[in-house]
Amino acid sequence: MLKPIQAVHHAPRPHWVGDGFPVRSLFSYGDHGAALSPFLLLDYAGPAQFPPAQQPRGVGVHPHRGFETVSIVYEGEVAHRDSTGAGGTIGPGDVQWMTAASGILHEEFHSPEFTRRGGPLEMVQLWVNLPARSKMQPPGYQNILDADIPSVPLPEGAGRVRVIAGRYQGHAGPARTHTPMDVWDLRLNAGQRTRLPLVNGHTAALVVLRGRVRVNGEAEASDAQLVQLARDGEALDIEADTDAVLLFLGGEPIDEPVVGHGPFVMNTREEIIQAFHDFQNGRFGRMAASA
Repeated sequence: MLKPIQAVHHAPRPHWVGDGFPVRSLFSYGDHGAALSPFLLLDYAGPAQFPPAQQPRGVGVHPHRGFETVSIVYEGEVAHRDSTGAGGTIGPGDVQWMTAASGILHEEFHSPEFTRRGGPLEMVQLWVNLPARSKMQPPGYQNILDADIPSVPLPEGAGRVRVIAGRYQGHAGPARTHTPMDVWDLRLNAGQRTRLPLVNGHTAALVVLRGRVRVNGEAEASDAQLVQLARDGEALDIEADTDAVLLFLGGEPIDEPVVGHGPFVMNTREEIIQAFHDFQNGRFGRMAASA
């Protein structure tokens, strides 16, 4: 049984995050993202062209608590560092999976090399909720390189699936997750179709980053649109009118209250107040001075 389509959501107007990321928020925990648990928010940055510069563009030091951020780079390079001392640079095909949990400070900028040469930037940042039992655990960081992500051919030459998290046809993604989920980077060739095997009862959504596709033979979706699916059902049909870059999100819903305010996502209002108090009193750690 195919998972029924619940809605096709259009992207809102873009806005800037810092001075380095022109993004469209395809969903957030304040709108229809409430039905997409365990996923909270998805920002699609670009595609955008940046000229060469002397000073890196990006987002300065800011806090998070209670969830994870997953940054997937399609074009360009992003440098990250945080208050645990972790950091690194991710480029095309790479993924940064940061677990804020009890609290973290971090910053994200265009890498020095990308700043010098300029060029196209395209990336996604996904926010993944944590269950209450994990929200106050120590923060963590996973730097997942393109070479570590299984790239699995679709049947009959239809395209490929890069398995970032979860499993596809026996291939396991490298990301360690706190609840069961699938995060798949899909490339579907023009004129091809495929059926994805999914988990009955899990949340499911298809993000169309670029291209034009038909989903379950009934709904069309194209650049920067989100196809929200019902939880019942065990498959999804996709047919590509053009070459398409897609992101599939599936996961076991976290059946807990979601109370968020800006960079903090907890279960109660009192926990949000505590998060602000802890941040203001320096309990998220400190950033080392820039080199």
